[in-house]
Amino acid sequence: MRVAGRITAGARTVARQMLAAGITTRQIDKEVHDYITKAGAVPSFLGYSGFPGSACISVNDEVIHGIPGKRVIHEGDIVSLDVGAVIHGFHGDCAGTFIAGQGTAEAKRLIEVTRQSFFEGIRFARQGYRVSDISHAIQEYVEAHGYSVVREYVGHGIGAKLHEAPEVPNYGHPGHGPRLVKGMTLAIEPMVNAGSERIRVLEDDWTVVTADGSLSAHYENTVLITDGEPEILTWAEDL
Repeated sequence: MRVAGRITAGARTVARQMLAAGITTRQIDKEVHDYITKAGAVPSFLGYSGFPGSACISVNDEVIHGIPGKRVIHEGDIVSLDVGAVIHGFHGDCAGTFIAGQGTAEAKRLIEVTRQSFFEGIRFARQGYRVSDISHAIQEYVEAHGYSVVREYVGHGIGAKLHEAPEVPNYGHPGHGPRLVKGMTLAIEPMVNAGSERIRVLEDDWTVVTADGSLSAHYENTVLITDGEPEILTWAEDL
């Protein structure tokens, strides 16, 4: 899991470093694919339930699952980069939302609140707490800043499969769900909308967008529950 996490984090960094006005989402996807495969791993997303890319690249009002293609990134776009890699039978999964060039103050605030909500959540990613303690902390922080959390898509367990039990929602009351124990690995991933929590899926059956056209941000890491502080397996200092 640590090896998979390091490779996945590296792929996210590669994608972020490429992000600039004029580049296509397909170009980013190719570099992510090449980085993962050169590291001896396999992109977790490629072919997953038919998904055609190695990365999910979601722009502006796209929440998650954006399909890489001919779309050109423009100055000020906010872009969510979600990647996964599997090696030796285990997966890593992580994401982040970044601005191409100079963005608006509102875009920067949305991204920062989304990122920080993850860290608010993992204060409870400790042995003895319950899954919904993480969920509640994320929701409370996001809504206190005037944003909304997506309900239909959630974080998840991760390991020998990309998606495993338990589900890790970004909302809910504390004190519910499975109790956290040492050795569990979770993909914790706040998905935050600047406007309404409502979403819809485009005709490609993959891309999820905000129903009101507002901006959306996404931040995710694979986290190991220990007997002390949680360990972020997909940590990168610049992300």
